[in-house]
Amino acid sequence: MTSSPKEATLPIKAMLTEETLSEVFAEKTPQPIPHIPHIPRQRSSRTTFYIAFSAVCLIWGSTYLGVRFAIETLPPLLMAGVRFTIAGCIMFAWARASGSAMPSWQEWRSASIVGAMLVTFCNGAFTLAMGRVPSSLGALVATSLPIWMVLLDWLRPEGKRPTGGVMIGIALGFSGIVVLVQPWHYFMQSANGASSRPLDFIGFVLMFFGTIAWAVGSIYARHAKLPATPRMTTAVELLSGGVIMLIIALCVGEASQIHLDKISLKSFTAFLYLIVFGSIAAFSAYTWLLQNVSAALASSYTYVNPVIAMLLGATLGGESITANMIAAMIVIMMAVGMIAKYRTPNAS
Repeated sequence: MTSSPKEATLPIKAMLTEETLSEVFAEKTPQPIPHIPHIPRQRSSRTTFYIAFSAVCLIWGSTYLGVRFAIETLPPLLMAGVRFTIAGCIMFAWARASGSAMPSWQEWRSASIVGAMLVTFCNGAFTLAMGRVPSSLGALVATSLPIWMVLLDWLRPEGKRPTGGVMIGIALGFSGIVVLVQPWHYFMQSANGASSRPLDFIGFVLMFFGTIAWAVGSIYARHAKLPATPRMTTAVELLSGGVIMLIIALCVGEASQIHLDKISLKSFTAFLYLIVFGSIAAFSAYTWLLQNVSAALASSYTYVNPVIAMLLGATLGGESITANMIAAMIVIMMAVGMIAKYRTPNAS
């Protein structure tokens, strides 16, 4: 091995006697290595998890009411499409400025599929539903997300069959959905011949369609080749999903429904809130969760969402909370708890 010039140059004034040479080449006694306290690398990841999980719980719990306020004077699909497209452009510029590489074609395609499922189909369906049902009810329906994720994860190729405890949780969860929807009301007639259905049926269909779409997108994201950084992944998902929704909104003629003089301050403020917090902040947090923890753990934010949505809906939105909704929430959350506990014997 060659030495560096600095190591090869000895002071000229130093006389290299035999004694000094023996000292240089003598085997030195190893010195004890000072003890350095080990700082677990998981500590920062655990802190990031708590921050990301709290953001998803709190922010997405409030977006249901935010969407309801925004679409009071704004066309629903056009509002959502502009919201996600703007957020996607901001995130894309931020990701590139921070050094994220440009996604490959395969990464762009995979992230666009996830964006279509999570943004276009799920958020688009819920945005339409918020014009028909209370916002707190939308969050309650979304609580069933882990149930759909377990079922769809089982049905996918090479999917694992749920354990007995999970199957009981799924059955319990669907019983809670039945308590919530009360499908018999849609076929019963009251004494005067009028339908006794309590809530809008189309609103329920839209919400369950959106929940299933979110489950499909989340499961696909766990196995797809996505951009290297969560920030770029979020940007592509938001941008692609928003553009697709904009195209749909224009095709159904929502552009003609815009009247700038009729847009209320409440709707515009809610629209800005949905862009900054509901799209950029919370979506970034959820993308990080999907790439760092299990899909079941990432989707467990639905424990908290309905509670926050109900409180905000009752205090700020003037919505009523019925005993039926509370009973359904308890049953569904018990089911989700069983699924989380018995999902896999060695789940971390």
